[in-house]
Amino acid sequence: MKKFLLLFFSLWWGYGSSQYATIKGIIKDTSGAVIPDVSIVVIDKPSYQTNSDENGEYSLKVPAHQKLNIVFYSINYQKVTKSVFLKENELYTLHIQLHPSNILQDVEILYQHPPTEMQKIEPKLFFKLPSVTGNIEDLIKTQIGVTSSNELSSAYSVRGGNYDENLTYINDIEVYRPFLVRSGMQEGLSLPNPEMVQKIEFSAGGFEARYGDKLSSVLDIHYRKPNKFKGSASAGLLVNNLHLEGISKNHLLSWSFGARYKTNQYLLKTLDTKGDYRPTFWDAQMFLNFNFSPVFSAEVLSIYSDNLFLVIPASRQTDFGTVNNAVRLSVYFDGQSKMHYQTLVNAISLIFKPTSKQTFKWINAHYFTREQELYTVQGQYYIDQLEADPGSENFAQVAFNRGVGTYIENGRNKLTAQVAYSELKNTYQYNEKIQIYNGIRLQYEQITDKLNEWRYNDSAGYSIPYFTDRIELNDVYKTNNYLQSFRLMHYHQINWTNNSDEKKWYITFGVRGNYWTLNQQYVFSPRTTIAFKPSWDSKWMYKFSTGYYYQPPFYRELRDIQGNVHTNVKAQQSIHFVLSADKDLKLWNRPFKLTMAAYYKHLNQLIPYEVDNVRIRYFANNNATGYATGADFRITGEFVKNLESWLSVGILKTMEKSPDYIHYIYYNKQGQQIIPGYTFDNKPVDSVRIDPGYIPRPTDKLVTVNLFFQDYLPKLPDFKMNLNMVFGTGLPFGPPNHKRWEQINRMPFYRRVDIGFAYQFIKPNREKKTKNIFNHIENAWLFLEVFNLLQVNNTVSYTWLKDVTGRIYAVPNYLTNRQLNLRLYIQF
Repeated sequence: MKKFLLLFFSLWWGYGSSQYATIKGIIKDTSGAVIPDVSIVVIDKPSYQTNSDENGEYSLKVPAHQKLNIVFYSINYQKVTKSVFLKENELYTLHIQLHPSNILQDVEILYQHPPTEMQKIEPKLFFKLPSVTGNIEDLIKTQIGVTSSNELSSAYSVRGGNYDENLTYINDIEVYRPFLVRSGMQEGLSLPNPEMVQKIEFSAGGFEARYGDKLSSVLDIHYRKPNKFKGSASAGLLVNNLHLEGISKNHLLSWSFGARYKTNQYLLKTLDTKGDYRPTFWDAQMFLNFNFSPVFSAEVLSIYSDNLFLVIPASRQTDFGTVNNAVRLSVYFDGQSKMHYQTLVNAISLIFKPTSKQTFKWINAHYFTREQELYTVQGQYYIDQLEADPGSENFAQVAFNRGVGTYIENGRNKLTAQVAYSELKNTYQYNEKIQIYNGIRLQYEQITDKLNEWRYNDSAGYSIPYFTDRIELNDVYKTNNYLQSFRLMHYHQINWTNNSDEKKWYITFGVRGNYWTLNQQYVFSPRTTIAFKPSWDSKWMYKFSTGYYYQPPFYRELRDIQGNVHTNVKAQQSIHFVLSADKDLKLWNRPFKLTMAAYYKHLNQLIPYEVDNVRIRYFANNNATGYATGADFRITGEFVKNLESWLSVGILKTMEKSPDYIHYIYYNKQGQQIIPGYTFDNKPVDSVRIDPGYIPRPTDKLVTVNLFFQDYLPKLPDFKMNLNMVFGTGLPFGPPNHKRWEQINRMPFYRRVDIGFAYQFIKPNREKKTKNIFNHIENAWLFLEVFNLLQVNNTVSYTWLKDVTGRIYAVPNYLTNRQLNLRLYIQF
């Protein structure tokens, strides 16, 4: 048996290694500048393809002893076709020069994937974006249909969905957000490492069946497969990182390694709450590629992330209210708060290509997280009325005290979660018009959760609520939960392309199935996209996408406000209708693209929830229904020559209703509505039944505007400016009494401008001197960034304080103020 296996693998290895040759080279334009992201495809065998890297370099393994026609194309250049005939194991160097095209041309791509709702995003734009977090999600926040009102968080909302409704993949591996994190300042580093990213695709809705079961969006990230040794490093006041990658001499192994360290201590000093902030966030990642032969290869991805946030608060002073009724909150703290979560991701993927038309990928992945939230904080607060008379010498100073009190918050929360799955994916190119996708996945989940938290309120020496015989704590939650379950998922998808000169139709149709052993529910999701490019104007592309999108609950949706788990909660449902149109334009003789989209999502079996900062707390039932509708507009292109900028505008309305929102209003004998803290007679004698109908969902944001603009000095083109501007109308909020129908007030508008100034003091096409250490550096940039340029106090949430009469004060929690950041970025 051993001899048979040895013979089998020897023959297989010999077949895979002796029938191929390698082509490599550099692609440049007529001025000598390198061209990245050029597609290189063997016309007769389109499964053999690659792209040039950021240095214009490429390497492609191709069959030997055959005449091959190879096409080199990029959207802004005229395509070039070369013919080659290579011997076994031959290494052939082929440098290419591309000429700019005078018009935006339609490039003929054999076996082109039909147009879908997935939009490609250039990863290199992230390094130009002024970013507070250092996470790749900051680039996603600028995309069409995406909103965010918290620069400290990597979380984002897509067309009315919440953060838990977004899919994220790294090399086809699904990854998750932390479970216990309460605020953006605690999040640290998200899992994708921007330095290792080769390709980003994002969909804001109507995505294909081969992607998973979420209601709102999908972010598909692929790491780069290196073809030579290179690296990068950056150092700044917030984030520092080191990245190295390379390939073995025999091209058997390529590797990429990244490490990041972040501390936002410098940034948090601008918050109202003063104290000793000790955040420490770091991670290390490794991506390996084993190219055993063109038939068989393997990928290994390993990520370890450690995020520790410790704060010892000292004091806080916040002024709020109006000019005529200004109030000051002063708080003096004792105690500390510690948030620590560790994440480990390991995955191995085996790729088998028996023919040029068929690919199998077997993924085995394990995700593990351990999270701890430990805090005991006492706050002694004073609520003071400020002098509102501008003519008074004490204007804006304390006029009199409106209340004093103390609160204590205590929590000892621990959660451990692991997800392990095995998935088999298959792609089959039936012919030049039809491509078929199939996949099946078996997943195991295990959750251990210990929740232990409470709050004590005291006002003017009286416990709230006040009892003569006892002290009663508020918001007492103490549970121990353990869950384990299996999920079985499968998908089947077919893509059809009719790319003739007369008709250009593209149809994608697929179905997904998902069964979960915990709630014993099976959901079936058909999805389709129809795209059409008219022959009378090939610059337009029209798309219509629709389908059923189910989101089976994960652990967070099962846990109610009190911490109890409800295993009978079913999958949420969203039916998408997305109509979009893209047009390639020429403005000022430069390329632009206009994108317009209108959508409607019918929502069923919704699980109601409330949001505090970035903490989402579910009510663990399927009693709500709703909808989300709106429109998005985006124009992107070279507003300044050779620099990409864009403007996005989004309009959204998302509402929900539930029989649980029906409530009563009570009146006293004077006919006054009883409002604790405001009415003296709180004994009800009459009531009125109120059905609020549809109320705004927590993510309802009417208008969002995002502008990313790049510019440079004409006489000094190495000096560049990058501007990121965000405007958004206010989100709903309300008192923390878990009554959703009262959470319909509006936060102030979110307004923020971040600007970065960059100087490229080392360029790749410079003349290199002999025996100079700087010859090893290809690129070097120095960035000076100003965050929150306009010094706007943006509100992220509210602290609710109650006096002894029951009157409630909503004190805004502001985000970061203006701050500078200096960072150095080099590539070698």
